[in-house]
Amino acid sequence: MDDPNCPSLLQRQMKRAGSAGNNLSQGNNMSKTLLREFYALCKDGICQDLLTEREKREVENGTLYLSGRLQTADKQNGNGRVYPYSVLKREMDNYKKIVEDNRACGELDHPDDSVVNLKNVSHIVTDVWWEGKDVMGKMKVLDTPSGRILKDLVNAGVKLGISSRGLGSVTESANGTVTVENDFQLICFDMVSEPSTPNAFMFPRNEGNISTRLREVKENNINDLFKKILGE
Repeated sequence: MDDPNCPSLLQRQMKRAGSAGNNLSQGNNMSKTLLREFYALCKDGICQDLLTEREKREVENGTLYLSGRLQTADKQNGNGRVYPYSVLKREMDNYKKIVEDNRACGELDHPDDSVVNLKNVSHIVTDVWWEGKDVMGKMKVLDTPSGRILKDLVNAGVKLGISSRGLGSVTESANGTVTVENDFQLICFDMVSEPSTPNAFMFPRNEGNISTRLREVKENNINDLFKKILGE
């Protein structure tokens, strides 16, 4: 289902895919796959300094904000991949426009789709910025079914993480380094229960070429948590 207020990012990204794909040589047979990278939420804490006055008032009325590292450039992550700064900066520049349009929705858990499913939306990214080679972000937990589950998990002290979701191809060098190619397209950031990159925990603010389907997934227990919360 499409929603004019939070449309699928895939159509916008596929337009950019054409131009990015032209940068690859014709002899390159790489195919795009779904790439996920997980970063954990920051350890517990309160950072009022990152909240606007309006957001502080929202927090007083029960709204939950989360923040932390979303992605990292030029450094091998827990999944063994490296995102070049030039590629990640281009995608974050484009994603920031989505954030400014109030359309940067994300889901709870780690779906296989290359589109954002509105029925599963749990949060919306409200701000992104760079700190060195790290992409930082702030998100608002929404009053949706998935958003309420996410809020309950946070309030219960469950350690959560952020997962970037995107389409792209990768190459592996002779020394085994896997690099994300120039055709990478960022889709969104999802909330998950287990990250693959250390020291990237978010916290609540109370104020040769290879092409394979890459599930940046470590088996996690978020489905079990759903069942416990819903009483199934």
